[in-house]
Amino acid sequence: QVQLVESGGGLVQPGGSLRLSCAASRNIFSIYAMGWYRQAPGKQRELVATITSSGRTNYADSVKGRFTISRDNAKNTVYLQMNSLKPEDTAVYYCNTESALLPWGQGTQVTVSS
Repeated sequence: QVQLVESGGGLVQPGGSLRLSCAASRNIFSIYAMGWYRQAPGKQRELVATITSSGRTNYADSVKGRFTISRDNAKNTVYLQMNSLKPEDTAVYYCNTESALLPWGQGTQVTVSS
């Protein structure tokens, strides 16, 4: 099975930045659109950013202009650069295909607080 491992989360002050990484056990990003999801306490999981196999990106309105999704197929890794972080960005962040076809990984915790 394909395993996804998220990393890069942590505690950051409002206005700060983090870069999240999603490493796959084999190369799937060249053929599937990938997405970053997040789930805050008491809320449903939401899709915040996607990138297609051709490199086209899309973002939720709540993160547009602040987050950037990218991929490196040679490294089997998808990234999420998060800038100008807000407390409402606090959540566990997950990666998966755009259609959530793979088992969920452990996610990585992002906490934005002063």
